Amino acid sequence: MPAAGHALDVLELLARRGEPLPAAAVARELGLPRSSTYHLLSVLRDRGYVSHLEGERRYGLGVAAYELGSAYQRQAPLQRIARGALDRLVDTTGHNAHLAVLHGRDVLYVIEQRAPKGPVLVSDVGVRLPATLTATGLAMLAALPAGQVRALFPHADALVQRDGLGPASTTALRSLLQSVRGRGYAVEDGLVTRGLRSVAVAVLDHSDHPVASVAVTFRVESVGDAEEARLVAAVHEAADDLSARLRGHARPPRRG
Repeated sequence: MPAAGHALDVLELLARRGEPLPAAAVARELGLPRSSTYHLLSVLRDRGYVSHLEGERRYGLGVAAYELGSAYQRQAPLQRIARGALDRLVDTTGHNAHLAVLHGRDVLYVIEQRAPKGPVLVSDVGVRLPATLTATGLAMLAALPAGQVRALFPHADALVQRDGLGPASTTALRSLLQSVRGRGYAVEDGLVTRGLRSVAVAVLDHSDHPVASVAVTFRVESVGDAEEARLVAAVHEAADDLSARLRGHARPPRRG
């Protein structure tokens, strides 16, 4: 068991770094003996999870690690059941739709379905953005217990602003999340990309934990109040459908 844990520690370290590392650096950062580190790297290299750059005497992730990540993308239940729902959401609304999950204080975009002639978005698959600056992030944070939100954002230094916009204090964040809960959906207007607005609703599992959120993004000038209400209803329907499928029963009543 310790060896398995150390092997995963090595892979996670290499994944966090933007460039390959010498074995000595791996050993030092993980607090492992050099002999054990070389043995782990040798086994992982032989299985294809680590590549050895002999000329540089460094180690990086191998093809097998990429294949494993790709297999997750193909097999992950949430993405598998969500793709059809997002296809329908794009067809219904005529706007870009995406699915994101919380990754620490960030959101990680796992599905992007683009509408014909839709705007170019920065929120592509694999992109991470600060959760407090996105509709998808705010929708999920609003569904978390207050204690968990405090653990994620214990002080103002944990918050990220963009061009002076976004919550600058934990009090402001609590107020913003309370507004999201009262409204029943989250809104982001120009914080990620100027001129674009997003509305999002959390996807909840059987314990009402937010496992993801669904959103649509559109040009502000192209959508009036009545049309936005229609978009919100469509996003609610998609999120509620996914929640129901994750729970394994009929769709729950619409929230909000």
